Amino acid sequence: MVAGPAQSPLVQASRRRPVPHTPVWFMRQAGRSLPEYRKIRSGVAMLEACMRPDLVVEITLQPVRRYGVDAAILFSDIVLPLKAVGVDLDIVPGTGPVIAEPVRTRADVERIRPLEPGDVPYVSTAVRELVGELGATPLVGFAGAPFTLASYLVEGGPSRNHERTKALMLGAPDVWAALLDRLADVAAAFLRVQVEAGASAVQLFDSWAGALSAADYETYALPYSSRVLAAVADLEVPRIHFGVGTGEFLGQLGQAGAEVVGVDWRVPLDEAARRVGPGRALQGNLDPAVLGAPVDVVAQRVRGVLAAARTAEGHVFNLGHGVLPDTDPDMLARVVDLVHTETAG
Repeated sequence: MVAGPAQSPLVQASRRRPVPHTPVWFMRQAGRSLPEYRKIRSGVAMLEACMRPDLVVEITLQPVRRYGVDAAILFSDIVLPLKAVGVDLDIVPGTGPVIAEPVRTRADVERIRPLEPGDVPYVSTAVRELVGELGATPLVGFAGAPFTLASYLVEGGPSRNHERTKALMLGAPDVWAALLDRLADVAAAFLRVQVEAGASAVQLFDSWAGALSAADYETYALPYSSRVLAAVADLEVPRIHFGVGTGEFLGQLGQAGAEVVGVDWRVPLDEAARRVGPGRALQGNLDPAVLGAPVDVVAQRVRGVLAAARTAEGHVFNLGHGVLPDTDPDMLARVVDLVHTETAG
């Protein structure tokens, strides 16, 4: 009997079970650092690429072929479901998502309708095809957490200080609650589409949660992330919850309900394990910028991450954020090999 994705090292480590080696994959492994990605994306806008199953499949598979990682992550974008429910947005090269009409009032919130599977048929198609191509290698689906999606919608695009977001959050808590309720439903529906089509795990990205204090995170963000994760608990796939700059509230991140807590590069994994507490696996957490250093330095840092992870109940090796655009693909391949070699047995 051939083992399937459910028996893969990624899924087993996420469930804190013994594995033949530490599984490794990289956030943003599919995309901008690969020359084959740049070639296939030439002349194709980001959102268009995310809506074309042929491109989604090919781009998702490229790093699996090149690196031998233990998981694929669906090529998509966290704002795609917002586009699918009618939000007027575009992903502007060099800037990121730009919202034509930012959300500031209850009426603005009401314009965001629920997400139905029929809104994203290209996602279901791509996932089903990928599952067939990947065989025993699991596919990770993902969605943006409500706070991060809300920040884009309220600010109108990426923000350094999130001042409009915090002003709405604190000054109009009823509007904020209505917005995050709606976004939690959209994110949960987007994750369900991916799992029901065959994804073996999901990750909830809270890219901007680190802009909050621990107290504000607990009040204004955590309940909605918890709702998303709870809404897919019945699907019985591992759930990963990752935020950038969240070291001060890793324990709260762990309380959101995911089996795996993603840790950025700022907190060593032994300390992260202490903050998160028992009953959770960890994912991370090599600094992406380290990959630009000499090979021996990278190897030393990889071994340091692995050593720090020994106190974790389960460990999925990853970066502490996404692969940077100028990263040498050969260095990523070396990291995969090193992690597998160092942890085999």
